Amino acid sequence: MTHNAILTFADGDVFTGRLVGHSGIVVGEAVFNTAITGYQEIITDPSYHRQLVNFTHPHIGNTGVTPLDDESPQAFVAGIIARRITRHHSNWRAVQSLPGFLCDKRITAIEDIDTRAITRKLRNGGAISASIAPGKSEAVQTEALAAARAFAGLQGVMLASEAGSSRSNTWEEGLWRAAHNDYVGGGGGGKRVVILDCGTKSAILRHLAARGCQLTVMPYESDVAAVLAQRPDGVVFSNGPGDPEPCEAAIKLARALLNQNMPLLGICLGHQILAVALGGKTIKMKFGHHGANHPVRDTTHGRVLITSQNHGFAVDAKSLPASARVTYVSLFDGSLQGLACEAPPVITFQGHPEANPGPHDADFLFDNFMQLMGKHA
Repeated sequence: MTHNAILTFADGDVFTGRLVGHSGIVVGEAVFNTAITGYQEIITDPSYHRQLVNFTHPHIGNTGVTPLDDESPQAFVAGIIARRITRHHSNWRAVQSLPGFLCDKRITAIEDIDTRAITRKLRNGGAISASIAPGKSEAVQTEALAAARAFAGLQGVMLASEAGSSRSNTWEEGLWRAAHNDYVGGGGGGKRVVILDCGTKSAILRHLAARGCQLTVMPYESDVAAVLAQRPDGVVFSNGPGDPEPCEAAIKLARALLNQNMPLLGICLGHQILAVALGGKTIKMKFGHHGANHPVRDTTHGRVLITSQNHGFAVDAKSLPASARVTYVSLFDGSLQGLACEAPPVITFQGHPEANPGPHDADFLFDNFMQLMGKHA
């Protein structure tokens, strides 16, 4: 049976559609994502915690779902907004339809929505709180509007503690190999790397494991002695959701590791945390960057990378110390996309070099990190 549902924004705008997946009122910050594929990876990406994702592509769900492609064990999005969600998928790896996956993960979605209108609304007006609710009666509309207005947004909110690991573990799974029809282990025996988990994606770990790294995933609030006890050759501050500046424990740890001259790699939220630890400031973006087609210019070589992006905050380049060199900038809005330091040895990237979904133009950054660790062994 098809049920009506409403998408309600905090400014009072209401869109009527059909409910898909779990039935219940959900709230979050509405964002739009321009990726054509990779809906499963987006849904399970911890960086989307407390966000309602509006897919600009008109059909999602065409290739179904396989658990092998999850970026984390749970679905983190607050909800999904779509033009059409496919019931009948076609892909040899799929084991489930997207609607079935949404029900199992208790994710609420609304379809039959003019997603182009939603995208224009967010581009023109900026990020805004919203809710999805089953039904469309007057009472439901009143409750949905109250829920949307009660959601305070993401600025000033620290979400890494909700998305990251609470205990340490190891990781050995490498990249997908079609010949094996599976993820192939990296073999280990190489550099020892600690991942400070602010909400890391599995693909980041796979890229490092594929390069032979021995990986230990630790909570982002770990103390510096616990990290150094692993005798790492380098440390990665992972992606994750929310505002970076309230992540005080991670920033404190980053400063301690900078003082140790430890080779560091920061990805997305990790990039922002390292920038703050170096003395920089961050700003809330109007509507953020969310998609798999974002052009980024390499300031060193002049080349352009097409990248995967997912962030609502950015580092203010003017706030950085002289020791931090800007390495990448967005060609959409000129915002900072990466920095590097010689001493202490740091590489950061605002986008997602591991992609999933998206192009792999920037995955050489993992090789750069390997070289950085080798240089400072």
